[in-house]
Amino acid sequence: MRNAPTILHLDMDAFYASVEQASKPSLRGKAVVVGGLGPRGVVATASYEARVFGVHSAMPMAQARRLAPNAAYLVPRFGLYRSISEQVMALLHELSPLVEPLSLDEAFVDLEAGGVAWDGGSARLVGEKLRADIRNATGLSGSVGLAACKMLAKIASEQAKPDGLVLIEPGTERAMLAPMPVRTLPGVGPATGDHLRRAGITTVDEIAEAGEDELVRLLGKAHGHALYAMALAHDERPVVAEREAKSVSVEDTYDVDIHDRTRVGMEVQRLADRCVRRLRGAGLSGRTIVLKVRRYDFSTLTRSETLRGPTDDPAVVREAAARLLDSVDTTGGVRLLGVGVSGLADYTQEDLFAQAAGEAAEVLAEEDAAEPVAEQVVVAAERRWPAGHDVRHAEYGHGWVQGSGLGRVTVRFETPGAVEPGRVRTFRVDDPELEPVDPLPLVSGAPVDGVGA
Repeated sequence: MRNAPTILHLDMDAFYASVEQASKPSLRGKAVVVGGLGPRGVVATASYEARVFGVHSAMPMAQARRLAPNAAYLVPRFGLYRSISEQVMALLHELSPLVEPLSLDEAFVDLEAGGVAWDGGSARLVGEKLRADIRNATGLSGSVGLAACKMLAKIASEQAKPDGLVLIEPGTERAMLAPMPVRTLPGVGPATGDHLRRAGITTVDEIAEAGEDELVRLLGKAHGHALYAMALAHDERPVVAEREAKSVSVEDTYDVDIHDRTRVGMEVQRLADRCVRRLRGAGLSGRTIVLKVRRYDFSTLTRSETLRGPTDDPAVVREAAARLLDSVDTTGGVRLLGVGVSGLADYTQEDLFAQAAGEAAEVLAEEDAAEPVAEQVVVAAERRWPAGHDVRHAEYGHGWVQGSGLGRVTVRFETPGAVEPGRVRTFRVDDPELEPVDPLPLVSGAPVDGVGA
């Protein structure tokens, strides 16, 4: 561990929910919950106003609605979140070549490697400037932790939330960690925490007092050694520059189990196309096609097939996914489907035989000819007006969907730069003057790329 607090951890504050509040004036300062809105949906992010009621990420959406019935419940806009994340990550890359993203809204940065910080004072200046730059570029707040190692920098950013900066000076780490609960340390989940509690260990200081031998006896050699080192504030893990993706995948969870085999097949084809779009967007191809099926009883099956060479052809991926589906029994119903591509490369060597065989399937997928007309209408209506997504009306301009049902869609017409909440109007779901559109930038003049992904 170095002797200067030059490891920076950035964590954007309630990222998805903050994006929604920034883009919707009527939701600023209000409880906002983002996630899947169906019966099996879970919370992706809750605003700080919603957290007051006990709502948190990974909570079942039904439970969140009971805790905060008056909150705004919105469907995620991942294309917009990715676009804003790219702006934030670009600011981090200006600081150092060593940036380790953990998710869309979180990353480590080695400031010393970038030559921009060498002691506590310079690191603090960099952290404060970064927070200001993020706010200017995106309109959002991020919390920054600065310390001599990754573990402590992450703990510092948690202490800084929301919208703050905490720097842990070298030499103060042990005293700061001592009273904290054991769950503060990385790798201590509910099971390990309960195991330690039964042994009378509830704080980080008690982990250190127990000694390395006792921790090895309780938790095993690898975990015991690692936990003892962290309790002493030792963390030698380096910041690792962004790793190449090992796979590209997409999946959908269905509110109601799918029993019809034809519908399952069509969903797999649709997912294959989405996966290829993401693959091509990253400039990649892959050799191994993977199918994931979670059945009605929660059993999850994974099947894979490796091609003769890497591909990014949708017909080839669809055909391989269809072959994999043939080997899976879906009789009892399916609640989740996923298609992925691994064995990635930055070039293609098409399986020409498979490509030719898949041409007919490509035409079928484009036309969706096998899906009953009545079902098409229902699915289109549901997907066209997801809560929170952007629309434009020929007369009233830009707005977002507050909700839809019974053949009606309710829209609030407002834009990110507005000071006052916009007006609400209700239309028929098939109103020809109303159409889905891409989101507007949160900050005037800022780019919004890839929002349609």
